[in-house]
Amino acid sequence: MVSDNKEVEFDPGFAPYIMAFQGTVEYLYSDINRFKNLSQKKIKFMQYYKKLLEVFYNNIGFYTGCLMWASYIKSQPKAKIASNSFLGTEYNEAENVADIDYVIQFIKLFPKDMKYFLGQTFEFDENIVKLAEIYKEFLIINKGFTNSEYNSDILIPDSIAIEKAEEYKKIIDTAIEEGNLSKLKDSLSIILK
Repeated sequence: MVSDNKEVEFDPGFAPYIMAFQGTVEYLYSDINRFKNLSQKKIKFMQYYKKLLEVFYNNIGFYTGCLMWASYIKSQPKAKIASNSFLGTEYNEAENVADIDYVIQFIKLFPKDMKYFLGQTFEFDENIVKLAEIYKEFLIINKGFTNSEYNSDILIPDSIAIEKAEEYKKIIDTAIEEGNLSKLKDSLSIILK
């Protein structure tokens, strides 16, 4: 949403739809692990695995949307970024990437849990695995957006296609309108080079 006074929003409207990934995952796994009996753990995991995936895909959609939005605002004429609460704060790389590192670890471990608890083979789409690493790179090269005062300050990883940035805004607007960030993950094949 680029306005006439040359400002662009840091968040196009994702905030109300973001789900706490790490907190939810830890809560659900602690409930599973409170049982000593394996068959009870399996039943709990069976009850929770869809919720785990729902929260996961919501976050993957959010990460996809962030890369799309950054590409879109970067493609616009120079404008000040409005509402960047990270601007001017102290940068701490470990804190900056803690959430995405947790997601990356989940990507590695969840298929093992599916096999262990449900006896099912499960793999995440390779684009999702790739996205997690790209999003981490995005956070690092932008130093958590602590110095991002203008849209021109935003750096986009080389593995993101920026040519269709105008289309990205329409896709984001639709996902926000529907209140479904996980839908944005369906755009991975468009944004990844």
